[in-house]
Amino acid sequence: MTRAILLPAAGASRRMRGRDKLLEDVDGVALLRRSAMRALATGAKVAVTLPLDSPRKVALDGLHLKILEIDATEGMAASLRAGGAWAAQLRADALMIALPDMPDITADDMADMFVVQGAHPNTPLRATTEDGQPGHPVILPQRVFADMAALQGDAGARAILKDHPPRLHPLQGQRALTDLDTPEAWAAWREQH
Repeated sequence: MTRAILLPAAGASRRMRGRDKLLEDVDGVALLRRSAMRALATGAKVAVTLPLDSPRKVALDGLHLKILEIDATEGMAASLRAGGAWAAQLRADALMIALPDMPDITADDMADMFVVQGAHPNTPLRATTEDGQPGHPVILPQRVFADMAALQGDAGARAILKDHPPRLHPLQGQRALTDLDTPEAWAAWREQH
């Protein structure tokens, strides 16, 4: 069984007011590198989407993963289309979309989700908070890779999940929703860690 993980890292980080959230230091490394290392620890194939000529590429030096450079001006759909094409080319059975700005998602969370999704391999799986609020990561089965090619704009995979309702998988606490998009969110998160 071939499993793949896409880290969509092509966003502009606009709400950080001049800082790049994916290059923020966490545990002595850039958040993007830390997220990629956690994805790689699952044993899955890993790809990262980046804008053309992105300085973020340096954070991934030496890691065994695929970098997909895209025109990031459109939004999330450009990353998802590139990731879907890459997963189809790999003949992956499933593609996890794991947002790299979610620092509390662990390698074990991702690996466990692949095990759970494997019991129902044709149905998407979506992480939730402990109390059931839908979040990330999301695993898409091979049968929807073709649908990813039609995604447009910045709505992510919402259209696919509407047409193919996911099973839900709770993760501990609020980690399925904790993302760090603003300096304030970073400050609050660092206070707790």
